[in-house]
Amino acid sequence: MKLIRVIPPLATEVGRNLTYGYAFLLCLGLLATGCGTAPLRQGPASPTARIPDPTPPVRDEPLSRYGNPEFYEVFGRRYRPLKNAAGFAERGIASWYGPDFHLRRTSSGETYDMYKMTAAHRVLPLPTYVEVTNLENGRRAIVRVNDRGPFKDERVIDLSYAAAVKLGVHRPGTARVKLRTIAPGDPPAVRAATPPPLHRSRKRSGYYLQVGAFSVMGNAERLRNRILALLDKNVEIRPNVIADKSYYLVHVGPLATTAAASRLAARLTRMGVRDHRVIEN
Repeated sequence: MKLIRVIPPLATEVGRNLTYGYAFLLCLGLLATGCGTAPLRQGPASPTARIPDPTPPVRDEPLSRYGNPEFYEVFGRRYRPLKNAAGFAERGIASWYGPDFHLRRTSSGETYDMYKMTAAHRVLPLPTYVEVTNLENGRRAIVRVNDRGPFKDERVIDLSYAAAVKLGVHRPGTARVKLRTIAPGDPPAVRAATPPPLHRSRKRSGYYLQVGAFSVMGNAERLRNRILALLDKNVEIRPNVIADKSYYLVHVGPLATTAAASRLAARLTRMGVRDHRVIEN
């Protein structure tokens, strides 16, 4: 079965390498949970959070010889790889792929190593360095995109096994993430694979929407991550003591006006987050 068709006048060799690089498309198309849920076989030392992230180069890496055609087709849908990834950002579902594809050829022509920090993306140039944030646990890591996929609408990136372990995606199989590309010489905004700070040292002036107060930190973190997945807004957790009891307050903001806070409250209500009140700092 021919899984990928590269449109002429692209070289036949390019099409062949795209097919080799993502021969597991059939698996992704048929399994709702993704290929990453397959049992792991024995191999090199299991990856842990100590695996270093790849270091983005000081200068642009040349595009790989393979995997960057003008366009290609998978399952009847056409994709056009980007020529430049500067400023690219995206949110969606991450999955992962592992032992069934270990040591096989990727779309870029490189060998897939499940114990390296790599990933597959449908349209980012090969290679591209991407910072991935798991919105469900706050972990962040840098990966080098050198393959094509995943080809399911709601999924935006396929992680290597090592990257999935580091980001906490390997056990559930999928997770909501956000991506941002890293330009050459651009240091990552935060240390990889560490959760963002729970609160800032000084709260900025303005209006905040308080969307929850919890006695358990984990519950506050879950609400924060849920809102981060829904909105591109700053969400902070603020410890406080109320009636001699410790609470963790979840605040969204700052917002310029009370009208802006009201609009955001209405939007969150439609999304199922109904407990909120306006706080002025």
